[in-house]
Parts: sequence; structure tokens; C-alpha cells
Amino acid sequence: MPRPMPSILVADPLAERASELAEMASRAGHRVRRVPSATDALAALDTEIFEVVVTSDQLTDSSGAALVARVMERWPGLPVVVLVPPDDPRAQDELLRAGATDVLTPPLVAEGVNFVLTKAISAGAASAAKPPRLPAPNTALLGEADSMRTLRDLLRRAANGTVTALIRGETGTGKELAARALHALSPRHLKPFVKIDCASLPDTLLESELFGYERGAFTGAVGAKPGRVELADGGTLFLDEIGEISLSLQAKLLRLLQDREFERLGSRRSQRIDVRFVLATHRDLEAMLENGTFRLDLFHRINGVALWLPPLRARRDDVELLAREFTRRFGLANGKPNIELSAGALRALRSQRWPGNVRQLENFIERLVVLSDGDAIEATDVEREFVQKPEFLTQKTEGLDPTTQRDVPSSPPQRLAEAVRRAERAALLGALERARGNRTVAARVLGVSRATLYNKLKELDIDPV
Repeated sequence: MPRPMPSILVADPLAERASELAEMASRAGHRVRRVPSATDALAALDTEIFEVVVTSDQLTDSSGAALVARVMERWPGLPVVVLVPPDDPRAQDELLRAGATDVLTPPLVAEGVNFVLTKAISAGAASAAKPPRLPAPNTALLGEADSMRTLRDLLRRAANGTVTALIRGETGTGKELAARALHALSPRHLKPFVKIDCASLPDTLLESELFGYERGAFTGAVGAKPGRVELADGGTLFLDEIGEISLSLQAKLLRLLQDREFERLGSRRSQRIDVRFVLATHRDLEAMLENGTFRLDLFHRINGVALWLPPLRARRDDVELLAREFTRRFGLANGKPNIELSAGALRALRSQRWPGNVRQLENFIERLVVLSDGDAIEATDVEREFVQKPEFLTQKTEGLDPTTQRDVPSSPPQRLAEAVRRAERAALLGALERARGNRTVAARVLGVSRATLYNKLKELDIDPV
């Protein structure tokens, strides 16, 4: 299968500049579609799959920040790069704080455009590998289990301090949402909450995103840019997946945490910052300490307040509470305000192990709501979805049937296993066809990580090229 070109959507009312940008991107091997307005951009995103959106802060029917917000709401994880005037650094900072992945300042230089697009595609690929997160912090923190009550109490008590917080837990338990809740409860809640995903970028790009850079600091740095540390000044900086960074970058992060000082790449001037650091990881940091892949001094520095998020299987009684909330929310979003889960459906949901935790439950409920014909979701609907569209596991769960997440004997019936294999193969081929062979986009369509997608392609003898 031929490797498709990355797709770029350019939304800019200035035809000459849009044409220049499209030509630079095309020469770099990207497929480009141009539209003149935010309305046209949103319509294009509804019908096509793009890996980066490049827009202007001078749209006739929307501000750049408003379009960024719309894209973040409807297509979480899709990178947005905004064209801004070179003499307006305040606008650059505001757009980055609003969620823009990056900015470009005219006059456009091919080297700088290629650098920004490459970085945005890399960030988008990592984000696409993750299923959508819950949109509201309070939802992730719903629960009457003792572990959730303890967590909420710790969040309240830790919020007023400045000590670094480390949030730990399996994938899908809501670590980012706990970080946002910590910020919202703190005296810094009116200041920026800035996030950087340490797993989404290679070290060189991660360092420039974290600390910023001066013009000419490296190839592609055609203008100065503040880093996420600067953008978070006075507020909270959330470093997600801290267990993924290299030892060399760990050393630089340690200095930042200790001294509250940093330098932009290419600069010799130190800058002081006032930032609350919140970090998160699903990795076993103690094991990483033993094998030498995580620094002991950094571990002690970040482990000021440790917050553990329990897996959903450890609070089974909360499944019903969460499922009802997701049903209500997705019912309203899909024009089904009266839809409900029957008692049998709730029992069926509680019987599952949910290795993907709250995130997996949310995605499953959304599918049930969308595919339902009436106002009641029954147990048969739940069982049918588990068999017909098996979940890809997001945690290592030995001894679980991949179609139901239940404990089963080591040799499941052959006919069921073959049915699951055929269903998985059909889902993979359908996603690859929809994504025009782009494995990153296919992972986004399926709601799985790239690693899971690659493993499934290999397991089912599907050519991933």
C-alpha cells in the first residue's frame, strides 16, 4: 500500500499568501487544500481527514483563536498552526495559550514552514494515537468509591500549595483531568494552564517546545518563539507522560524544577519563572529507577505530592454512575435527550473489566448511544457491541477475553476466536481505507494507539506499508 502524503488544510483569505504557503508545503511532500474562511474550513474538516490546519488570525468570519477553539472542541488533538503578524508578540502568546500548536509569522520562509509543519504533524500523530479524553474535569472525578473520595480530598488540600505534584495511574483513568482540577482549585486558576505531552515529540523538538528558542537557534528557527514554560508563567505547567523523556532532557528539567530558571535555545540570558509544576505518568517509575532509565534526583524532586488514580476495575460500583452520565451527555449531543440504560444494560456493563478504564467506558457508551434505535439501551445491545466490535486493549491484561474483557480459560472456543479475528481485520482494513493508508490517521479513526495498530496489523498479516 503506497504511503500517502500528509494532508494540510490552509484557511486564509489572502489568496497570494495562501498560494505561497501551499506551494512550500507541496514541495515538502504535503497534499494541500486551500479555503478562504473559517466556515469553509469547518465544512472541509467534516468531510475530509487532515493532519494539520494552518489558518490566519485575520479571517473575515472568525478570529484565529475562535477557530482554534472550534477545532479543539470538535476534533481534539488535531494540530492548528496560526499565521500572525510578526510585530504582534502578544497575539502569538494569546493564540498559543488558547491551544494553537504553533504560529507562523510572515514573510514565509520555506525552511521555517517545513519545520513548523513537521513538528505539528509529529505532535498530531502522537495525539491521534490516543483515544479522545473526557471533556469535563468533574466527569473524570465522579465516583463514590473511597479511593475517589480520598483523591478529591487530596486535590483540595494540595491545590493551595506550590509543591510539585505527580499524578500516577493507568492509561484512561483521567490524569490530565485531575491536573486540570488541581489548577482550577488553586489560587492560580485565573492564570494559564499549559500542557505539553512529553511522549508526542522527539527530544530535540520537545526541548524547543518546553524552553522556546531564539531566531537562528537551529535550522528552521526563522523567528523567536516562547516556550511552554514562559507561557505558563504565573499559572500551571502540566507535563504529561514524564516517564517518556530521555536522561539528557531529565537533567535539564531537574535544573528547571530546582532553580525556576531557564534559557531559550540559542540564548544565554536566564529567565526566572513562577510556575506550579504538575506531572503525570502511567509508567512504573520505581522500575525505571532500578534499570537506570529515570534519574533518582528528578524522581525525588517531582514526587512532592503523589496522587494515584484508581483503575475502574477497582471501583466497580462507579461504573453505573459514569455510564449514566455518559449516556445523558451523548444523548444530548446526538439528539436523543431521553435515552437511558436499562437495569440489564447496567449489569452487563458492570460485569466487564474495562482495561482501558474510564476512557474505554466513555467510548463504548458513545457508540451505544449513536447506534441505538430507541430510547432504551438493553443488555442485548451491550453484549452485541462487545462481540461485534471488540475493544482493543489499552492495558496489559493477561487472561482476559478480548471480546468481553472477562476472565476466561486459556483456550476460548475456536469459532468465537475466528469471528473476532474477522471482525478485527474488517475494522482495520476499513480504517486504513478511510485514512487513505495513513496509519496515524487510521489509529485516530479506531481510537487506539499506533503501537496497538502496528501489533494488530502484524498479528492479522495486513501489509502496513
